Amino acid sequence: MERIINKTRVIGVDISVERTTIAIVDIRGHIVASGDFKTLDYLNIDDFISKLSKELIILIDENGGFGSIRSVGISAPSANFRTGCIENAPNMPWKGIIPMAAMLRDRLGLAVAITNDSKAIAMGEYTFGSAHGMRDFAIITIGHGLGCGYYSHGKLCNGHSGLSGEVGHSCVVPDGRKCECGLEGCLETYVAEKGIIKTAKEMMAESSEPSIMRNIVDSITPKIIVECCEKGDKMAIDVYNKTGHILGLALANFASIVDPEAIIITGGIAHAGHWLFDPLCESFDQHIFHNMKGNVKILESTLNGRERDVLGASVLAWNVKEYSLFK
Repeated sequence: MERIINKTRVIGVDISVERTTIAIVDIRGHIVASGDFKTLDYLNIDDFISKLSKELIILIDENGGFGSIRSVGISAPSANFRTGCIENAPNMPWKGIIPMAAMLRDRLGLAVAITNDSKAIAMGEYTFGSAHGMRDFAIITIGHGLGCGYYSHGKLCNGHSGLSGEVGHSCVVPDGRKCECGLEGCLETYVAEKGIIKTAKEMMAESSEPSIMRNIVDSITPKIIVECCEKGDKMAIDVYNKTGHILGLALANFASIVDPEAIIITGGIAHAGHWLFDPLCESFDQHIFHNMKGNVKILESTLNGRERDVLGASVLAWNVKEYSLFK
């Protein structure tokens, strides 16, 4: 009988618009080694896969070799676990259907699974973060876009086609702003990064009210708007009041359908703190089904974002069927 030694490490890969982060993660969730590179330096998908493969091989060789690696999990926008592909990602440089899992498996000789970044974040929060111990919860991540991953009865929900959780592309304003997905009035166009900036510029154009934002309109960001709020800028505060109101309404609709124990907000926009969360919670309480009012917690993630995302991808890696050319 052949003696089989269990492999005790996996690879977590988080692909975001700005940066791709890679990590070796052990069986206890400890990050053994990590690295990163700029995603947008590789606008051709073949060049990106070559760079990713090269960086992973170097990282693995420097930390025990392929013999200890079980599998690879990838977190990426618009990724579909069921197909193993990134599908028509509106915020990424590669268009169409990208068979990312198969492409990387062919380069590495390891099992590879991929899922939507929000679902991977939900896995990370469930295993290591704010949702630990919960069975019914949702993750809302807000940055360049808006994504959602949610658990029901302790199971991640993928949906019939693997595309569940597209809350960012639910309509909150009929005939509203044009979204990169092709629809109009999507939640993402009002509460993600570009949407918040657009709200600020619209308010400045529609009013002669004084605002610090007028002096920095060409370089304005959600973070700068928060800084203006902290200086008492009324218009900046109104920007986040509007953003929080719309987000609260949308999340109340979502919660009324799935009945979660908690909704955990993550991503760069969550760093707006009470400027976002106060109007969000007020609007949420106004619009949620009355029997659920007071029963759904709105939380901010406590995990370090970069670590959480690769840890979530590593959880996915442990759940894929093992395959390896390295015995």
